[in-house]
Amino acid sequence: MSFKVLVPIKRVVDYAVKIRVKGDKSGVETNGVKMSMNPFDEIAVEEAIRLKEKGIATEVVAVSMGPKTCQETIRGSIAMGADKGIHVDGGTTDLQPLAVAKLLKKLVDKEKPNLVILGKQAIDDDSNQTGQMLAGLLNWPQATFASKVDIDKSSPNSVKVTREIDGGLETLSMKLPAIITCDLRLNEPRYAKLQNIMKSKKAELQVLTPQELGVDTNTNLKTISVEEPPKRTGGVKVDSIDAVITSLKKFALI
Repeated sequence: MSFKVLVPIKRVVDYAVKIRVKGDKSGVETNGVKMSMNPFDEIAVEEAIRLKEKGIATEVVAVSMGPKTCQETIRGSIAMGADKGIHVDGGTTDLQPLAVAKLLKKLVDKEKPNLVILGKQAIDDDSNQTGQMLAGLLNWPQATFASKVDIDKSSPNSVKVTREIDGGLETLSMKLPAIITCDLRLNEPRYAKLQNIMKSKKAELQVLTPQELGVDTNTNLKTISVEEPPKRTGGVKVDSIDAVITSLKKFALI
């Protein structure tokens, strides 16, 4: 029985890089900056591969949207264990979550996956919207912030997802197809083997454009200015509790 998992991934500034704002304040500097797969998406790729290793999934498809450099990120997921990759070449356009969700819907209609797994959010814009929007467009059930995914191999028509909420943990049972967004505690992604990295460089990727998928990616949103957060000032020493209280009152903290 065929069971396909679609995993959307995003290329972002590496989490260990110190972010710098461009001189014209139009965004953050990406030229000459190390880029990598969004960490939450990497967890999604790992979970999809584990489903395949358990004999549940039969195919894992990684998809990324953006400039041609995204193909490097897709090949990274293939090196981890994904079967094939799809690149939606959006050029230099900054794709907003709704546009990404619309593109993903077209790919879902085309690929017919049983499950879509993606990161709960990207670490560059922290929008946390794409998975939810995709579920709404498809009218599929969704489980966000997943920390455990359980599918019965003998009856892979539903999924149980343990998700993290403010009050603790919540377990949902959903019919497939469905959308799952991953949280940090779901798993620890593997390192790709060198031989798989070399093989992934020769892997053939399917390249599409938003126009071919019939999606208008234009947005009414415009970035006016990007500013660095104000630098923290040093603390002050006080000699007594009365001085502490006076200082707190001065800044309206009590």
